[in-house]
Amino acid sequence: MTLDAHLEDRIAGWRNYVADHRVISSSDIDEMEDHLREQISDLVSVGLTADEAFLVAVGRMGGLDEVSREFAQEHSDRLWKQLVLTGGGRGEESGTPRRRRELAVVLACALGAGLAVRAGFEWLSDNALVRNAAVLMLPFLTLYFAWKRQMSPKSSALLAVPFVLVAIVLNVFPFEPGGATEIIAAIHAPVVLWFVVGAAYVAGQWRSHRRRMDFVRFTGEFAVYLALLALGGGVLMGLTAGAFSALGIDIEPFFEQWIVPFGPAGAIVVAAWLVEAKQQVVENIAPVLTRVFTPVTILMLVALFVAVIVSHSVVDVDRGLLILMDLILVLVLGLLLYSISARDPHAAPDVFDLLQVMLIAAALAVDLLMLTAMATRIAEFGFTANKVTALGLNLVLLVNLVWAAWLGISFLRGRTGFAAVERWQMRYLPVYCGWAALAVVAIPPLFRFV
Repeated sequence: MTLDAHLEDRIAGWRNYVADHRVISSSDIDEMEDHLREQISDLVSVGLTADEAFLVAVGRMGGLDEVSREFAQEHSDRLWKQLVLTGGGRGEESGTPRRRRELAVVLACALGAGLAVRAGFEWLSDNALVRNAAVLMLPFLTLYFAWKRQMSPKSSALLAVPFVLVAIVLNVFPFEPGGATEIIAAIHAPVVLWFVVGAAYVAGQWRSHRRRMDFVRFTGEFAVYLALLALGGGVLMGLTAGAFSALGIDIEPFFEQWIVPFGPAGAIVVAAWLVEAKQQVVENIAPVLTRVFTPVTILMLVALFVAVIVSHSVVDVDRGLLILMDLILVLVLGLLLYSISARDPHAAPDVFDLLQVMLIAAALAVDLLMLTAMATRIAEFGFTANKVTALGLNLVLLVNLVWAAWLGISFLRGRTGFAAVERWQMRYLPVYCGWAALAVVAIPPLFRFV
């Protein structure tokens, strides 16, 4: 990659800073500079300007070198100023054609998603609308990433195939309204389609473990932004409704007809755009979140395990509790993946890695308890769609957690590098997609769509 003179000056400034603040050989600085340039090239290739890429890359170098961390902290004000939504890099004006074009694409995709959901409100029953929610919204997010990554028309068209197939299955299968298989399909269809979004996000490079990890990191950051948008939107809607109510005006019909369809659909696209606009800046949130929630989650899992053992016979565990425990295990998996994506793969094992292994061990104990409870209930009451789905999910989680625990222990003992932990999780991701697809396609007809 050819770097302009302005960026070369900035790299030279970083190099001088490192040389002045630490006794380090010139060859070591050369090696660090090579790594910095590789980071800049990668970031520029996904849409950042050279200035933005430089500042983010220096921030990442903080994980490898304490002096670079200090440099990043001293220049963090520049990072935020240049990555605000109206900011530009390399001296660009705030309204560059590229930024204007991207904003137009984002707004068009958000509007398209909102119109699709609005049409669903008009033409679909309540049950059908819930089933098809992901089919209506996620194609527009996929379209945004296909445009952002400059995918070819042929590759972009291929991404439409899974959406069409899922839509056919969800609308041709004769589900019993409100039945278990309909709920199972409605829950698992978004999981399948989220992997299609991931294929667009990585521009078809789905075999690359690094790009899969990028998508995992994006998913965590996307969830943070989406939660913030949802909270802010909820507060704004509440205040607006309260103000109109005080004026004696009933605004609820307007909310139901327009805000409810357009709000969530648009927020999904906008949240993804915000992550892209702040490319990797909120990556610094990940270590904080994982270090706060990992020990808390360990305590919660241990408490739940003990409570179930003390309060219930394994046979008498309530079905609702089984469902809640499975949801908790899925959240634990998300926390584990997000923690891995946030960790510096070159750092030596530390206390937090021990906590990660403890988290996996606690999740394994709960998973085994749930498997025992489900197997006992199946032996006593027979198979149902819910039981088979839960049993399959727990078995998929069990395999992942067992090998993750083994690799985590090996890493703590210095027998393997952290790269092996990453590779296992990234290789296992398609298994979750496969299981979700199976839950959508196979389980409903197996149990006669009841």
